[in-house]
Amino acid sequence: MDQSARVARITRTGGPEVIEWVDVDLPLPAPGEVRLRSSAVGLNYIDAYHRSGLYPIELPGGLGSEAAGVVEAVGEGSDGFRVGDRVGTFGPSRGAYATARNVVVGELVHLPDAVDDRTAAALLLKGGTAAMLIEQCAGVQPGQTVLVHAAAGGVGHLLVGWLKAIGATVIGSVGTTGKADIARAAGADHVLLHREEDVAARVCELTDGHGADVVLDGIGKATWDVSLAATARRGMIVSYGNASGAVEGVNLGILAAKGSLFVTRPTLFDYARTQAERQAMTDRVFAMLARGAIRPTIGRSFALADAAEAHRAMEAGDTHGSTVMMP
Repeated sequence: MDQSARVARITRTGGPEVIEWVDVDLPLPAPGEVRLRSSAVGLNYIDAYHRSGLYPIELPGGLGSEAAGVVEAVGEGSDGFRVGDRVGTFGPSRGAYATARNVVVGELVHLPDAVDDRTAAALLLKGGTAAMLIEQCAGVQPGQTVLVHAAAGGVGHLLVGWLKAIGATVIGSVGTTGKADIARAAGADHVLLHREEDVAARVCELTDGHGADVVLDGIGKATWDVSLAATARRGMIVSYGNASGAVEGVNLGILAAKGSLFVTRPTLFDYARTQAERQAMTDRVFAMLARGAIRPTIGRSFALADAAEAHRAMEAGDTHGSTVMMP
C-alpha cells in the first residue's frame, strides 16, 4: 500500500528560505528498491551548494544524500534486504531530507548493531570519504608522512585519526588554536597554524627537507600552491574539495618542476560504484570506529523540519563536527 511521507523540495535556488516541505504518497517500492523510514539525516555542505545553485540540480528537486533508518517495504529483486533491516545511504541520489522515501538497493548499506542511527548519519558520507582518500585513492602506507589541510574539519579530523591508526605521521594544518586542539586530540603529530606559519616551509623542516609523501587537500584554490611546495619528490596531492574555490588553470609543467608530482581529483562514487563496494567501504569505517581510531563528533542536532535553520547555522559557521537532523 502507499505510504505518506513529508519531504523537502526546492523549486528555485537561493537561501535557506527556498526549502519547502510537502506531503506526498509514496508508492510501493519498485523492483530493486526498498522503502526507507528515516530516523536520522546527515547535514553536509554540499546540500547548501545544491540549494544555492552553486552545484546545479534539476528543479524541482530534493536535498540531502545521507541518512539512516529502517526498511519498511521491499520491492522485487531487492536481494539482501528485508523489512526491519537497519540501513543507511550516502548517495549520490538526493532526497534524504524526508521522513521516508524509496531508495534503490545499490545505494544502501547495512548498519551494525553497535552503531546507533545518529552516529551512522553523522559518519557515512564523511567516513566513506576518509576511507576512499586514504586507502583506495592515495594508498597511504605505514611510515609515510601526510599533510592534512583543514585537519579539524568534519572530514579532516577523521583523516587524522585514520592515518595515525595505520601508522602514518600526520601533519595537520588549521586556522585557529581551538582547531589545533581538535586536530591534536584526533592524533596529529604536528599541527600548523596556516595564518601564522609558512606551512610548506614548516613541513619541509619537520621532514628534514623531504616533504609530505601525500597531501590531502579539501580546501582547493587557497592551498594549491602550499600543497605543491609541501609535497615530496614523486609525492601525491589529493585535491578532494573546493572550500575556498576550485583549482583552475593548472599548468602540468609545474608538477615536473616541483618534483614529478602526482595529482588526482577524486570523486567518492567512482570508488563506490556497486552495493558491494559501498558495503566494504562502510565496514572499514565502522571497523575504525570500533577500534577508536576515529571519533565522530555530533556538534548539533536539529529537527528535520528545521532544515532551513540548520542550513543557516552551517553557513554562518555556527556548527562544528557533524550535524544531524531528526525526523
